[in-house]
Amino acid sequence: MAEPEFTAKGVRIGKRLRQLTRAGQVRIEDGRLQLLTSYGSEIDSAPVQAVRASKPWFANEDRALADVNGTRYTLTLNEHDPAPGKPGPPSARRFIEAVRKAAGRGG
Repeated sequence: MAEPEFTAKGVRIGKRLRQLTRAGQVRIEDGRLQLLTSYGSEIDSAPVQAVRASKPWFANEDRALADVNGTRYTLTLNEHDPAPGKPGPPSARRFIEAVRKAAGRGG
């Protein structure tokens, strides 16, 4: 089995004003984006070409938006990538770049 192109653990995932999980997981693997709960249950997934990832202009640097199957999710990652060997999710900027790269839209 191939390694995922992007994995982030400890991600807060919300939908509108509702928080779905505080320690969720975001994965890009085999051309699909998956949003998972802290227990590994799937919240949503879609082919990465159908996903829109962006940075909300009104939010902190640690936030990203992901439109998956017509639903907008708010992802709270980190402002900066963690130091090598340190735990923590990667930056929101790195997530957006990973989605664009996996979808073939540059990055």
